[in-house]
Amino acid sequence: MNDVPHNRSFLPYGRQQIDEADEQAVLEVLRGDWLTTGPTVDAYETAFAERVGAKHAIACSSGTAGLHMAALALDLDFGDIVVVPSVTFLATANAARYVKADVLFADVDPETGVMRLEDVKRAIAGMTKGTVKAIFPVHLTGHTVNVDELAGEFPELVFVEDACHALGADYEIGGSMVPVGSCPHGGITMFSTHPVKTIATGEGGMLTTNSDRFAESLRQARNHGLVREPERFLNKRMGFENGVPAPWYYEMHEPGYNYRLSDINAALGLSQLRKLDGFVAKRRALRTRYQELLDGLGPHVAMQRVASGCNPAWHLAVALIDFAALGTTRTEVMNALKERGIGTQVHYIPVHRQPYYANRYQTKSLPGADAYYARCLSLPLFPAMAETDVDRVVAELSEVLGF
Repeated sequence: MNDVPHNRSFLPYGRQQIDEADEQAVLEVLRGDWLTTGPTVDAYETAFAERVGAKHAIACSSGTAGLHMAALALDLDFGDIVVVPSVTFLATANAARYVKADVLFADVDPETGVMRLEDVKRAIAGMTKGTVKAIFPVHLTGHTVNVDELAGEFPELVFVEDACHALGADYEIGGSMVPVGSCPHGGITMFSTHPVKTIATGEGGMLTTNSDRFAESLRQARNHGLVREPERFLNKRMGFENGVPAPWYYEMHEPGYNYRLSDINAALGLSQLRKLDGFVAKRRALRTRYQELLDGLGPHVAMQRVASGCNPAWHLAVALIDFAALGTTRTEVMNALKERGIGTQVHYIPVHRQPYYANRYQTKSLPGADAYYARCLSLPLFPAMAETDVDRVVAELSEVLGF
């Protein structure tokens, strides 16, 4: 590891790392013929699918767009129910609501923040009406839900894995480790390429699947619902002239959206993807250093525990702190660290506590989610950091906490 100290300027909780190769890749597209969705998107999708071991990869404008597209591909509608862990970003639950489906919030492990089989079973057992059609597992902070276990218990359900945090991670499937995104139990996996994620495209998302049907639906949903393949035309009279497909013709069988990724964004993503292994290795090393240092701070401070059955690719470095036991508040700690040049964040406010969902569902207590939320604090983690930056963060945190 390169341990050249980062300068003493502000350390955010996350940031992109862009180099000259990334800049050159974008410049080549800017100087070429395509700026919107074109050959660079195709190349990016091909490389991404190969990297995670999926048959299809479909790029889109954001992770949120990807979740919406996945909900559309599953034909979710009024009366359908989607199981979602409460510790996630709003978009995971909102995707179900975009298509009129309802959300059933599940609890999580208070030490990992990850949804478990027991949490899903408890949530479903408490249902009074409706039919569960899908589960949206969230691979939080870079480690993973045990999808193998969930699929064994609920083989009839479709899985949309929210892997925004987990590009480059592996999980155990049938006794072997396979890449997140390979969709070993069917369904769809969604990744985000927002700047704080493992690779960046500015804004962007990527969906992977092994299903030809899902892939076709996803591509159609991201481009206004347009159908350009002559063999799929419903209006043969308009689509053909003297038996020859009209070159300008397209149809819309269902409304879609403009969720396309541009070649500009894809050029950056393709360049970043080539450095994924290095990014993941650096993040793992930095988090290991956090673990070593925080383990010595006493019983009221610990790193987020690692879920079993996975090889994480850390997006976040989360410390679990008993603020009350230490005679302080999270607000006081975050503000004090900010004054010392260290940015922190909270991932996440349990979604079942949001006013919209609390009013709609009146979800019963989810003690694991509430306990995780009460203690979690995301510390700086990004590839440009050195181990000395981690030392600085922990030293400042220790001082702020009164050690």
